[in-house]
Amino acid sequence: MYRSSCFSFIITAFFLLVLSLHSAGQADKAEAAIRDIMQQSKVVGLSVAVVKKGKLIYTHSFGLKDIDSNTPLTNDCLFRIASISKSFTATSIMQLAEAKKLSLDDDISDLVGFSIRNPKFPNTVITLRMVLAHRSSINDSQGYFTLDAINPAKNPNWANCYNAYEPGTGYQYCNLNYNMAGTIIEKITGERFDQYVKHHILDRLGLYGGYCVDSLDASRFATIYEYDDSVKSFKASPNAYAPRREEIAKYVMGYSTPIFSPTGGMKISATDLARYMTMHMNRGKANGKRIIKKNSAISMQTALSEKEGYGLAISTTAKLIAGKTLKGHTGSAYGLYSAMFFHPEEKFGIVVISNGCHPGYTDGFNTVIRKTVNALYEQLIVK
Repeated sequence: MYRSSCFSFIITAFFLLVLSLHSAGQADKAEAAIRDIMQQSKVVGLSVAVVKKGKLIYTHSFGLKDIDSNTPLTNDCLFRIASISKSFTATSIMQLAEAKKLSLDDDISDLVGFSIRNPKFPNTVITLRMVLAHRSSINDSQGYFTLDAINPAKNPNWANCYNAYEPGTGYQYCNLNYNMAGTIIEKITGERFDQYVKHHILDRLGLYGGYCVDSLDASRFATIYEYDDSVKSFKASPNAYAPRREEIAKYVMGYSTPIFSPTGGMKISATDLARYMTMHMNRGKANGKRIIKKNSAISMQTALSEKEGYGLAISTTAKLIAGKTLKGHTGSAYGLYSAMFFHPEEKFGIVVISNGCHPGYTDGFNTVIRKTVNALYEQLIVK
């Protein structure tokens, strides 16, 4: 009996050792592939995270956090992840819909507090669902960092915010849509937008990050660089982490919300973004915490625009990894590029963030981000 137990223990230990060595070998291959990508293209830094079988199995950072100081990028660095931020806003809206504090089919005019109507189709209600799906007929031509852009009482050119097609019949990606959605969260809850996301999503999942620059550890911010192809060099983009103390001092609840950029202002590490992604991959639940109901998660991941594949801040694409239909979102701003994509059935997902790289695109994705995602998939998911 003793010999049998001892033999079983030795076999198990040997198996685990072989598995560990194999995993380490695949990680080495992935890292070598990514370093090749960085040598072939202009890249300041990359931070990556991989989820397999529903578990975070790999995180790593490459290159520099800051060029001037030659500081290396690390896994705890925070990035302004740009438009992936929209999913945090949409997730918050789904929570409020579940609590029956609003409906996705509500007239957004009633929710925002002033008329939101396409003047070419004045009798067509623009719903919250249309706003989240970018089917509102609203555009960013008048700007999106203030609600004054679309408020008829503030902007004489407000009508230019609307396209020529009827709301609900077409698609145009629009940042103003999500800054209005963030405003609605404040009006419904009475809680400042950044605080709502912190208390109801980030804290519950044990994640560090947020929309308010001034409440975060600035020493962890990865400097973001924009690449100037004309001179073949990178230039820092300090506005990515511009402080908001002055705006907060005169903040108007339910109107000043765009200063936090619900459409693109989340600051978070690649590792914690992967943990958040896992919640969506598991259809609303992670680490025993249910953030949104399964039906809400499925609704977010269901494309409402067939051609674009966009749902409610989660898009569907078959163009990132050959043979795989993935759910997720990209981001780009100030020179940063980010991607968060997952396969809800096969339970794998990949996060890649660059704080500065060549801006070239291939099949709708930044080329550096695309190549990095595929290198991670080939070495850490397939093998």
